[in-house]
Amino acid sequence: MAAVRGSCDWRFDSGRLCLDLVATGIGTSGACELLDGTDRLADWLVAAGLVPKGTCLDALDETWLLNFRLLRTGVDRLLTAELGGRGADGVLERVNELAAVPPPGLRAVRAGNGALVRTLSAEPECGALLAAVARDVVELLTDPEARAGLRRCEGDNCRRLYLDTSRGRRRRWCSSEVCGNRERVARHRRRVAALAAPADVSA
Repeated sequence: MAAVRGSCDWRFDSGRLCLDLVATGIGTSGACELLDGTDRLADWLVAAGLVPKGTCLDALDETWLLNFRLLRTGVDRLLTAELGGRGADGVLERVNELAAVPPPGLRAVRAGNGALVRTLSAEPECGALLAAVARDVVELLTDPEARAGLRRCEGDNCRRLYLDTSRGRRRRWCSSEVCGNRERVARHRRRVAALAAPADVSA
């Protein structure tokens, strides 16, 4: 497996693990494919907290990458259909199948300094990790309060899904610092351009 690159481009501000996976896809934030190799998937699994840092991922291969991309596409389709008041029962059934697999087992072990740290009880399998994401989808869809907060970002060139937990549920962007700031900058530029435009004196 190739060396893991830095995770500076990961964002985990959607409010749910399954939405953070969807955010790695093409077009969700005007970006290219973020899961562009097995090393990147390994990095995302650690950064997302699905596996503890230092976990052996020697079994991770192109099949894992394909399965996570397929789940990502399915989750996006399923949640988009839910937002539109439609059903996507075929995708839902696949998510349910994945969610039925036991997730990775956890253990607490002593680190060198004596502190308890989290580790997995066995080398992780792809199906178990997919199950963790699929269960998060099921929990989101079956929790009325969480489901009511599901939103699509209104930012230009952004399709990220997020949970709106703001007071009054009036949040418009996946991130105020990213898409919200872009919108404020664009609005300011439009005002400046309008003020700089020559007045129409033909009337």
